Amino acid sequence: MIDALDVVRHARARHMRLAVHPATGRVRLTLPRRASLAAGIAWAESQGAWIERQRARIPGRTALIDGAEFPFRGMPLTIRWSPTGSRTPILNGDAELICGGPAESLPGRVERWLRRQALDLLREETLATAARAMVSVERVAVGDPRSRWGSCSASGTIRYSWRLIMVPDFVRRATVAHEVAHRVHMNHGAAFHRLVEQLHEEDPLPAREWLRAHGAALHRIGGA
Repeated sequence: MIDALDVVRHARARHMRLAVHPATGRVRLTLPRRASLAAGIAWAESQGAWIERQRARIPGRTALIDGAEFPFRGMPLTIRWSPTGSRTPILNGDAELICGGPAESLPGRVERWLRRQALDLLREETLATAARAMVSVERVAVGDPRSRWGSCSASGTIRYSWRLIMVPDFVRRATVAHEVAHRVHMNHGAAFHRLVEQLHEEDPLPAREWLRAHGAALHRIGGA
């Protein structure tokens, strides 16, 4: 039996398909609308060797502990822990994050610090971009979604993944431009894409390609 199996039906699917999530290792079985569920699960279980090969390619999780290295705004940052240091993480130049306090609570404090950094920076950039687009933003928030890097509601709230604090600046700014553009166009039509490029002031395609290539690995940093 496959652990962590999600089964979905898709009206336009012609064949059964399997996919392994590149961050969580969960298996997704897509079935045509009228396909047999039992047959689909049996087929998925017969692909056990393929599933294990895909899972073996997933990078290991990086715990936010002393000596751990992770990206911060696209550059490597190393955690340096001292029991006599400040409980609040402090940047030392652009390569070290100095942390004190109890070692057992260090991962949680580092992640909370990263979330604060993400929220402060994303709020500042979002409001500045919204001003240029001449639109309002009701609220900026961060969370930890698995399937998207940002979202914009009709009410004017924009939410981001806090993990955007780890990506290079041009990737984060392209994501901000994308979400702010949704305050004008709540779709992905041609006018929307023109506005994204205008707000980003350069081609946003390299940012999308960067996230496709490296985004899954960011979900292996911190967390449970």
